[in-house]
Amino acid sequence: MLFDLDDTLMAHREAVAAGIVLHLRERGYAADEAAARALWHELEERHYHAYLAGELSFEGQRRARAAEFALAHGDPLDDESAGAWFATYFERYRESWALHDDAMPAFEEIERTLPGVRFGIITNGEPDFQRAKLVRLGLEVGHPGRIEHLVASGAEGVTKPDRRIFEVALERFAEDGAVSGAAFIGDRLRTDAIGAAEAGLIGVWLNRSGERPGEPEATDAAAAGVLEIRTLAELAPLLADRLRVE
Repeated sequence: MLFDLDDTLMAHREAVAAGIVLHLRERGYAADEAAARALWHELEERHYHAYLAGELSFEGQRRARAAEFALAHGDPLDDESAGAWFATYFERYRESWALHDDAMPAFEEIERTLPGVRFGIITNGEPDFQRAKLVRLGLEVGHPGRIEHLVASGAEGVTKPDRRIFEVALERFAEDGAVSGAAFIGDRLRTDAIGAAEAGLIGVWLNRSGERPGEPEATDAAAAGVLEIRTLAELAPLLADRLRVE
């Protein structure tokens, strides 16, 4: 059973919101905190997708995000200063890392329901950065950790929803023993659930907010057989009849 990390297992948006507000106060910016959180989220989405598209380096998207946010609050930054600004924000963000409340109970229930199940992570990000999150969250990779493999786009040169990154993950698990079935759970419909389903896995969309997808995502999800849940507590009963561990 494979999971996305940010906003699926880890409460990424909550950590981002808490981190940027703490940093905003430290910088002394006079701003509406709700508006600042919304701006930071919009910048994260835009610049991070530029990184995934190869338009910016990982560090470059961080600095671009910091520079644009600071400028919006009357604080122009050069490139080096933007890097330092982001580094300080990142410490506040890191202090706020936490798992979603339903994550650990879901792992335990899945293990009871599907004895012999194996867990992994497929994430769009840099491997060292994502591994640090897992360690901090108590989900270490490799023996004796609960997570057997971490597959990160920064190491593989391909990002979700490209089927190749899902295939890489399955190949890693197959090296250690036969794989009789696989599911992938993530919070993004296209990137995670549809991508996984089109790669031959059971694709599960974790739709915590209950949003209604537009087109063509809704049609594509139905065609691919994507399953939908609102909480990770639904995973074990949902997959009990679909995954069998040999």
